[in-house]
Amino acid sequence: MRPAIVIGFGSFPGDLFVVPLTSQPANADFLLTNWQAAGLNVPSGVKAQLATVESALVLKIVGRLSSADSSTLNSHLRRWLRL
Repeated sequence: MRPAIVIGFGSFPGDLFVVPLTSQPANADFLLTNWQAAGLNVPSGVKAQLATVESALVLKIVGRLSSADSSTLNSHLRRWLRL
């Protein structure tokens, strides 16, 4: 089981776009500043990867990103996707 942030819905019913999280700062593109408020157990960062998963594979929702972390994620997504 790997933690991830859902960033959108795919074109097929039940598909989700996610970015993975890591507890290894060296493997993260940026660190979440409010990881505890997001329901995470350890300091976590976001990897510069995008994946599609079936919603049936989501086992548990642990929380929500703070507005500051959400804004940082949006900025990074724009940069990664060259939008």
